[in-house]
Amino acid sequence: GHIEVVQVVFDPQIISAPEILKWFWKAHDPTDPRGQGVDKGPIYMSYIFTHSPKQRELAETSKKEAQTNFDAPIVTTIQDAEEFYAAKEEHQDYYFRMKGENPYCPQQITPKLKKLGLDY
Repeated sequence: GHIEVVQVVFDPQIISAPEILKWFWKAHDPTDPRGQGVDKGPIYMSYIFTHSPKQRELAETSKKEAQTNFDAPIVTTIQDAEEFYAAKEEHQDYYFRMKGENPYCPQQITPKLKKLGLDY
């Protein structure tokens, strides 16, 4: 099996890991044990995969801090990263390619982007 995730590569001189984690908690509902929005099932559950003890510590700390913003318990799993496999090409940049063609994009993705203050 697999889990649908994004791999975030960043320059800490531009944005910090704690800042990325703040966006992560804000962008989705980390309290839903069944998945995200209309996407349900194990491949859509909330995960953070870490590459070092420092990343794990940052993730655990941010999870505790984020919990104060939710009534239900956060169910996001934090675990060590394993091998990452990029999705097939037709799944890359899906929102940008399909937002005018697939109603899923404006119904499910656009509201999340707006919640983050992003307008694409």
